[in-house]
Amino acid sequence: MSGVLVLNAGYEPLHRVSLAHAVRMLHRQVAVVEQAVDGKTFGPYPLPAVLRLVRYVHMRWRSRGGVPAWTKAGMLRRDGGRCAYCGRPGDTVDHVQPRSRGGADSWLNTVTACGRCNHRKRDRTPEEAGMALRYLPRVPTFAELLTAGR
Repeated sequence: MSGVLVLNAGYEPLHRVSLAHAVRMLHRQVAVVEQAVDGKTFGPYPLPAVLRLVRYVHMRWRSRGGVPAWTKAGMLRRDGGRCAYCGRPGDTVDHVQPRSRGGADSWLNTVTACGRCNHRKRDRTPEEAGMALRYLPRVPTFAELLTAGR
């Protein structure tokens, strides 16, 4: 997992930022290092793994029960990088309801698949291909997407 995790002042995970962005936040004194990489520095700062904001930021859209936007990276994080059909490491997106049949890029229609299983399933449903899903696709929480793979 790349990037530096940013926590709100109340320790809730907010998002991830690049190392350069994290150092700018430290320089502007809007965040403090909550967890650093042992023995490594970036200029005068310890190399941050986790930052915490000095002031609390109210995230209205998140507190109202908003759903995270679907992304391939987010879907791979949600599934732990494991193929939904065989359990081996996977790095491709498989649409349960194929896009050729109106399936969308959404949390409830996509799973992680290895190249072999994705090729085997092709543009069929899992039932038509004779392949069982090891887990059902679901909508993850914001916190799960930010902390997965750590």
